[in-house]
Amino acid sequence: MRNVTLILDDGTRFHGKSFGYEKAVAGEVVFNTAMTGYPESLTDPSYAGQLMVLTYPLIGNYGVPAFSFESNGLATFMESEKIHAEAIIVSDYSTEFSHWNAKESLAEWLKREQVPGITGIDTRELTKMLREHGVMMGKIIFDDEPENIPTAQYSGVNYIAKVSCKEVIRYNEGAGKKVVLVDCGVKQNIIRCLLKRNVEVIRVPWNYDFTDLEYDGLFLANGPGDPDTAVEAVENIRKAMAKNANLPIFGICMGNQLLAKAGGAKIYKLKYGHRSHNQPVRQVGTNRCFITSQNHGYAVDNDSLGSDWEPLFVNMNDGSNEGIRHKTNPWFSAQFHPEAASGPVDTEFLFDDFVQLL
Repeated sequence: MRNVTLILDDGTRFHGKSFGYEKAVAGEVVFNTAMTGYPESLTDPSYAGQLMVLTYPLIGNYGVPAFSFESNGLATFMESEKIHAEAIIVSDYSTEFSHWNAKESLAEWLKREQVPGITGIDTRELTKMLREHGVMMGKIIFDDEPENIPTAQYSGVNYIAKVSCKEVIRYNEGAGKKVVLVDCGVKQNIIRCLLKRNVEVIRVPWNYDFTDLEYDGLFLANGPGDPDTAVEAVENIRKAMAKNANLPIFGICMGNQLLAKAGGAKIYKLKYGHRSHNQPVRQVGTNRCFITSQNHGYAVDNDSLGSDWEPLFVNMNDGSNEGIRHKTNPWFSAQFHPEAASGPVDTEFLFDDFVQLL
C-alpha cells in the first residue's frame, strides 16, 4: 500500500495508506456515521464531488455484491450505475471479507471504478475537526508524487447536472397512474419504491420542462450539491404548481429544498450536514418520532416559509427542517430518505401517502 496524505484546506494533514485506485483527488470532506451500507452510499449520486469519511472503524468486512442490473435497467443492489463519491476514507480496511452476497472486495471494486480509498486515518479525530470547523475542502495526494496536487472545487458547481439522466426514461409503462420524477441524482430505491406501488414512472432530466406531459403526480428526487444551482428545476416546479393546484407533489432530500424554493422559501448550508442512519425526526404537531437515514448538506429555513406553508418534520438533534407541506394543496416533502437503502425504513409509508393522493 502506497503512503498517502489527506490535506484539509486549513493545512491539517492526515497520513494513511492507499487501498483503492491510485490517483490524486480533491473535494468536499464530509463524514457519515452509518455502521453499514458502504455499497449504497458510494453509489448514491448525492455524494458526487465529496470525499466520504466513514466513522465506523471497520470497513470492507462484508465485501461488495455483484454489480448487476434488472430488466428495467435499475441496479439490483446499488443506488446508481457507478460510484459517485470522489474517494472513501476509513480507519481500518478489512482485506478479508465474508458475506453470502459478496462477489468482490471493496478494494477490487474501487480499483475497477478508479476511485481512491484511504485506510489508517484517525477518522475519529478527523470527524471531531469537521464537527467543530464544519465541512472543509480536502485533497488526497500520494507521498511519492508531491508535485501532483489536484484542485479542490465544490461550491457553485452544478453537480445536479452532472448526475441527472440525459433523456426521458419510462418505467412500468401502462401501469395506470403516471408520476413524473425530476431526476436531480435519484437513488434507485426511490424508483423501486414507486414501482412497487404499481405506478408508471416518467424519469426526466433535472432541467426538463415536463409541464406539458400528461401525468397524475410529481416526484422531486434527491441529488448532490447546492440547490441554488438548480434554477431551471425550480422554475418548472413553480410552473407546475401554478398550472394545477390539485397536482400531488412529493419531494425527498434535494426535492424538499427545491419544493421549498419553488414556494418562495430560502435555503442555507448546514455546518457539517446530516449523513447517517440514526437521525431522529419528529412529525410537527404530534409526538410521533422516527429514526431516519439522511445525506444532505443544506436545509430549508423554516422562518422563510410563506404563510401557506408549514414544517412537516423537525430534526430532534439540531431543530433544523426535515420536511414541509402546503396547508391546502397536496404538496409535501421530507428532507430524510423514507426509502433508506441503506438504513431504517420507518417512514416508507410516505410513499403510500403520495400514491393515495394520485
